[in-house]
Amino acid sequence: MNEYEFNQIADSALTRIETAIDECGVDVNRSGNLLEVEFDNGSKIIINRHDINREIWVAAKSGGFHYAWQDNAWRSGRDNSELYTRLKELFAEQGEALVF
Repeated sequence: MNEYEFNQIADSALTRIETAIDECGVDVNRSGNLLEVEFDNGSKIIINRHDINREIWVAAKSGGFHYAWQDNAWRSGRDNSELYTRLKELFAEQGEALVF
């Protein structure tokens, strides 16, 4: 995948994530390639496009996660988890339901 293709796929994913977060009523701020999610308890999740590695990175209280585009899905090289599934889990830890 070249840089242009990565940017297209990653930007589409970030927009999808931002829309889902908006619809669940949690505060989300987008600044370029970075989404900052803040929960009522002050906890945060940061989601960003990491161009050099061609990954989407997620930072949460429970850890950091890196997702690369593989077989038409964003997959973690560490545990093969899928990005949207992991985000649902992270939101559930905060008492929020995220739907894609």
